[in-house]
Amino acid sequence: MPVAEAELRPRKASFHLKTADAILDEVTVAIGQNSPKSTQGRSAVLAVMRKALADARKSAEAELMDHGRGTRCAQNLSAAEDEIIRAIHRFAVTHVYPVDNPSGAEAISLAAVGGYGRGTLAPGSDIDLLLILPYKQTPWGEQITEYILYMLWDLGQKVGHAVRSVDDCIRMAKSDMTVRTATLEARFLAGDRGLFDALQHRFETEIMPRTG
Repeated sequence: MPVAEAELRPRKASFHLKTADAILDEVTVAIGQNSPKSTQGRSAVLAVMRKALADARKSAEAELMDHGRGTRCAQNLSAAEDEIIRAIHRFAVTHVYPVDNPSGAEAISLAAVGGYGRGTLAPGSDIDLLLILPYKQTPWGEQITEYILYMLWDLGQKVGHAVRSVDDCIRMAKSDMTVRTATLEARFLAGDRGLFDALQHRFETEIMPRTG
């Protein structure tokens, strides 16, 4: 095959996506016998998450340099962020603040909004999150929310976030165009799917009709 023709052939994608399951497997090994709530346990979790984020960014950059596809790079970064957030959420609800028999008030749904909701992230972009809680809440929801946000902040990420009930989201979307467009672009990430679906249904039936 001529060299020129070989150079025109697409090269194999170099981006490797580490799943939330794989990240959590590494967390389990790193924690060892330490309590997930201990300082040592939290430090071990943070170290694994930090490495997963750094590896994802390095891999996305390598693919960008190989192929020059900016949009694909932004999609890769978004996909990696999804898995890291899912891993943090799952670890928080199953190991740090587990509830044996959760009630309807002990639920949380995580959604990506803004550019992140569209599935693209430029390097250094804010991570825009909507954390949806039930109308009736317990301290558990606040604990999970704080754990997720502090973990992301400790990873050095810029996080734009809102914590609202479904009623709050709809009420604010009626009067605030920024909230309305953010909700329009919301994408489910983790947690209680029912809360997210309830928001989507009410947004489509109460906000979208007869509006631009």
